[in-house]
Amino acid sequence: MPVKRTVMRSSKGKKLYAVRDASGRFKDIQSYKKAHAMDIKRKSKAEAAKTKAKTKAKPKAKAAPKAKAKKKK
Repeated sequence: MPVKRTVMRSSKGKKLYAVRDASGRFKDIQSYKKAHAMDIKRKSKAEAAKTKAKTKAKPKAKAAPKAKAKKKK
């Protein structure tokens, strides 16, 4: 389940994401840039399952044996 993030601004004006625990205290604060980069790198469970299913479905083609060239003397 995704974590709900509160959008805040730092004193310098940069966007921040704050994650709160069950009691409402701050658990983690990250810059938008860092959090967004990690979101882009991660795959969702559905996306990962779809990719895994595709790779299992495709049989790997075997490489044809290489023909040996005869040497002339």
